[in-house]
Amino acid sequence: MIANRVAVGNEIVELAKKDKRIAIVGSDIAVSVNFQPFMDAFPERYFDCGIAEQDMTGVAAGMASCGMIPFIASFAVFASMRALDQVRNAICYNNFNVKIIGSHAGLEPGQDGGTHQAIEDIAIMRALPNMHLVVPSTPNMAKALTDIAVETEGPVYIRVGRDAVPEFYSNDEKFVLGGSKEVVSGNDIAIIACGRMVERAMQAAEILKGKGVSARVIDMYSIKPIDKDAIIRAAKETKGIVTVEDHNIYGGLGGAVCEVCAEAAPTKVLRVGIEDKYGRTGKSSDLFELYGLTVDHIVKTAEQL
Repeated sequence: MIANRVAVGNEIVELAKKDKRIAIVGSDIAVSVNFQPFMDAFPERYFDCGIAEQDMTGVAAGMASCGMIPFIASFAVFASMRALDQVRNAICYNNFNVKIIGSHAGLEPGQDGGTHQAIEDIAIMRALPNMHLVVPSTPNMAKALTDIAVETEGPVYIRVGRDAVPEFYSNDEKFVLGGSKEVVSGNDIAIIACGRMVERAMQAAEILKGKGVSARVIDMYSIKPIDKDAIIRAAKETKGIVTVEDHNIYGGLGGAVCEVCAEAAPTKVLRVGIEDKYGRTGKSSDLFELYGLTVDHIVKTAEQL
């Protein structure tokens, strides 16, 4: 197993072999976001701004204005919040072709504490005009979405965690911007998840199956644009929806699903996520338990629905 952040870093190297426009602007965390392979392969296309995420973002916007395709990365809290002014006004306002990696997202930074745990970044980034937002659940998906990010004109935010995650997609699985994947079929309820929570949703569906509940699981990897058709089908074909995300329940995946349902297919939606609280210091496994981001909690929420 590898982390999605590692898969993204490896894929950027492969893409850069084919496209000389691809460059990286870093913020002194090359090892953490797996930029070291790119530095070794293309030192002339790697620019490090030091611990200065706002400068990194501004430099990338300038490079994009000259026809380059720069990738930038930092912990998601810094990429989406410390540099938000520059992301909004330098990149998104001009629809510049910058690809932003929000790494170590959600509760996974664990012992770095609440200041380093991004639980608001999806809400922030999806509110920006021109921004596209994807959340890969596995390394193979992370590679494919990195390819899609380069093919997509304009800013793209790729949200990845710190920890290694299991693989349940093949190397040749196809993904599209604005798409989703139904990874478990079912018609009693629908569980819509993103990122590492997809695996837990699948495990919850298996437990529910043993209890006589048929649960559909949808990997909603594209948050903006979102797969409205899949959400509408889930709303119309099941008794209700449970959303699951390593993010605040406000403004993230759950909020996006509720918006679609309110406009096109009213149904009951229960949201599993961080309930408007900041993270705390501790092992990520303990934090997931503390905040209810567990298989058991998903099962109980589904049973409640």
